[in-house]
Amino acid sequence: MALESYNPSTEERIASYSETSPERIEEMLEAAESAQREWAATGFGERAEVMGGAARLLRERASDLARLMATEMGKPLTEGRSEAEKCARVCDYYAGNAEAHLEDRPIPTDAARSYVTYRPLGVLLAVMPWNFPFWQVFRFLAPSLMAGNAALLKHSSNVTGCALRIGEIIRGAGFPEGLFDVLVLPSDKVSDVIADPRVRGVSLTGSTPAGISVGSSAGASLIPSVLELGGSDPYVILADADLRAAAETCAFSRLINAGQCCISAKRMIVERKVSFDFCDLLIERMAARTMGDPLEGGVDVGPMARADLREEIHGQVRRSVKMGASVALGCEMPGGRGWFYPPSVLTGVSKGMPAFDEETFGPVAAVLEAADEEECIRLANDTSFGLGAAVFTSDVEKGERIAADRLRAGCCFVNTFVRSDPRLPFGGIKGSGYGRELSREGILEFVNAKTVYRA
Repeated sequence: MALESYNPSTEERIASYSETSPERIEEMLEAAESAQREWAATGFGERAEVMGGAARLLRERASDLARLMATEMGKPLTEGRSEAEKCARVCDYYAGNAEAHLEDRPIPTDAARSYVTYRPLGVLLAVMPWNFPFWQVFRFLAPSLMAGNAALLKHSSNVTGCALRIGEIIRGAGFPEGLFDVLVLPSDKVSDVIADPRVRGVSLTGSTPAGISVGSSAGASLIPSVLELGGSDPYVILADADLRAAAETCAFSRLINAGQCCISAKRMIVERKVSFDFCDLLIERMAARTMGDPLEGGVDVGPMARADLREEIHGQVRRSVKMGASVALGCEMPGGRGWFYPPSVLTGVSKGMPAFDEETFGPVAAVLEAADEEECIRLANDTSFGLGAAVFTSDVEKGERIAADRLRAGCCFVNTFVRSDPRLPFGGIKGSGYGRELSREGILEFVNAKTVYRA
């Protein structure tokens, strides 16, 4: 079976890739298991030097990687270069911090000596999506390899070129042969790889249905899994907020990667007394963004990555309007070539509409009006998702209390947009998955926290 990738700006086929054969998968698993045993015996200094080499290559090749992302999945060049730099930063972070994160932890007991030591699990499988085709791989890969594990990558078929380029970077940095490799497979073959006894853990970033499938397969094999799934992030705008700053932040967040981002602002929940003013500001800022070919300069919003994704977001818009939402901006399928969808704003959104209940993976902002602060928070939490959330208010102490104590999500921000940072744990609750990536919490997901007791 061939897996194909298409340029979302032109709809032209870029390349066709042959599926990895069962024989080749067997070779990869054998090589990964062997390489991992040797890699686990190296010191953190040696691992850090090689990981630093990956960071250097990512920076040196940032422009080329950005062009590849623009061509395969429609990301504007400025965003692609930023993504490559962020990948380099996560490599630097774990090169500099993995040893401290994994140092032995003494625990006083009645033993002569007792402590917890952290050891790698073995061969891991990463199942990754197309929307941040380098970042989502490296935020898994950097801690996993620094912990002493090996890894295989099953990437989305439409970014196979990006997956193979990651393999080139890992080899070029000097990691041992076989420690990392790329599986070119359709999604329905993933469970077979998870079931192999040499695979000792799996990490998935993707949709909630994909997470249920992969999590079930991992559970059946009694191996740990980390699932970073979808989101319907609420951005709460209180009446005392700086509305101009809030509108600018919400527009920026909603249009990152053409709205194809798990943690972008999706539901803007605004106190009634400022809702009209906020909507006007949001519409103004959304309309000011330039949509076009991501390979051209000055473009803010590229195309959707695939035709089916554009159809899905437009279907959610149409159903929401039919149920009573109002179109304030955009929401029309443009003509011509390319899977473009314009920056759009829906107002009058309420619970029961797709724009409220479902993850909207595209450049559509949903605005809800709430009577007061209490209703804002209730609506923010009234979702099956729990990845990110933000609150905007001039009372920063109140905002921090709301973020810490009242918003139910894995990542809660005050007066800014939700984002990931190598220094902070990242992940969700409820339908947005479980486990954490990044920071110390991320590297601990795929190690054996081993008790050592000496009488």
